Formats: sequence, structure tokens, C-alpha cells
Amino acid sequence: MSPIRKPYPSDVSDEEWSLVAPYLTLMDEGAPQRQHSLRELFNGLRYVLRYGIAWRAMPNDLPPWFAVYQQSQRWLSAGVFEALAQDLRAQLRVASGRAAEPTAAIIDSRTLRSTPESGPRAGYDGAKRKRGSKLHMAVDTLGHLLALHVTPANVDDRAEVGKLIAAVQDVTGESVELVYVDQGYTGEKASEAAKAQGAELCVVKLAEAKKGFVLLPKRWVVERSFAWATRCRRLVKDYERYAQSLSVNFILDYRAF
Repeated sequence: MSPIRKPYPSDVSDEEWSLVAPYLTLMDEGAPQRQHSLRELFNGLRYVLRYGIAWRAMPNDLPPWFAVYQQSQRWLSAGVFEALAQDLRAQLRVASGRAAEPTAAIIDSRTLRSTPESGPRAGYDGAKRKRGSKLHMAVDTLGHLLALHVTPANVDDRAEVGKLIAAVQDVTGESVELVYVDQGYTGEKASEAAKAQGAELCVVKLAEAKKGFVLLPKRWVVERSFAWATRCRRLVKDYERYAQSLSVNFILDYRAF
């Protein structure tokens, strides 16, 4: 690797690096085991995510793909990206004049088409008519990520309400009281699952005289968050062998950094 290279658009800026470096430094920068710059390893990970390339296709002026991959696995095991995303969310909320922890959340799901790598854990979504993985996501009213988990696409959204809201309450200190959902979450089972976690489910319904696209109150925020994620090519389809890798990719999208 050349000591000086031309920067890529995906490279972390000085301001961003000052924020993320304390989370990513798992051992001293001068440790004898370290052969590559930690910042360059992170730049390599961002490049893979943003441009949707295979690990082995990483440019030669970045650290070797296997070094970036191995360091990424260490970060995943340490849970540094989850911690960073939650701390950053709290800071952004305070900066916008909100309380650090939200009292309302919005949940929804999205189906990503499978690939040969993710095919063994995929399911068929009859409503969307495609085979893949389903992302169940919860955001606050500003669109910042609260919780996310991955299931096969044939899993019913209502069956995941309890698990998703439990994850939201865990990261927010049980501050969420109201959860907005679409009409796919109607039913007593979903409502009772939310109440068991100390939250009320509020179904935002379509207008009866709907004509064309209608922007639904509150609900549009989570749809925007899904749209933000698709700017990263590796999040357009499910390219990951493991569900955990797909979850972390969403945490690492451009909104998080």
C-alpha cells in the first residue's frame, strides 16, 4: 500500500474520524500486531459497503482485503458499531432540541431480494412476490435507527412486533410509549405484544378516498430511512452470507457517519 493515495468519496473525513476513532480502537495504535493504519482499514470497510464490491475486488491502494475483513470481524464481535450508532443518535437528538431518548418510535419492514450468498436463509414474501430477507426496523421520529433485525421474508410482520419493541426499550431505557405502524400491523396479537413491552401501537391508516401516492403522517419517516440506506449499493440486495452482517451494514450506512 502506497503511503500517499488519492482519496475516495467514501473515505472518512477528519471530523468523522475524530468521532469514530475512540470506538474503533480496540488496542493501542502502536501495538506490534498492527500492520495497517486503523483509519485505512475503516476506509476499506466503507468502500466495500458504499460501492457494493466483493471483498477480493478491493482497490490495491487500500489495505489488503483480508486485513480489512479480519478487522471488521473484530469490530463486529466487540459491538462497536451498535454503541456508536446509539450514542450518535442521542447526540443528534439533543442537538436538535429533543430529549436524548425518544418517547415515540416508528416500525416497518422491507424485503431485500436474495442472492446466491444469502439464498440458504431466504424466504418467499407473497405480498412483494420475491424471495429474500426481511428487515424489521425501528426509528425515532427524526429517522435515526433504534433497532433492527433480519428474518426470512416469509415471516409475518406482526409476529416480530414484540421482539423489535423489546430491543427498542433496551437501547432507550424503556422510554418509548407510542409506536406508529402501518395497516399491516393491525390485530390483537401485535397490540398485545406491544403492551407487554410497555408501549401502545398506533396504526396509521390510509384515507378511504385515496388517489395515487399519499404521504402518511409519522409513517413516512421510516420509509425515508429505508430510502437513505439504498444509496449504499451493498444494501440494495441481500449480499451477505450471515444475517448479522446485513444488520451491521445498515448501521454503517451513510446516515450513521
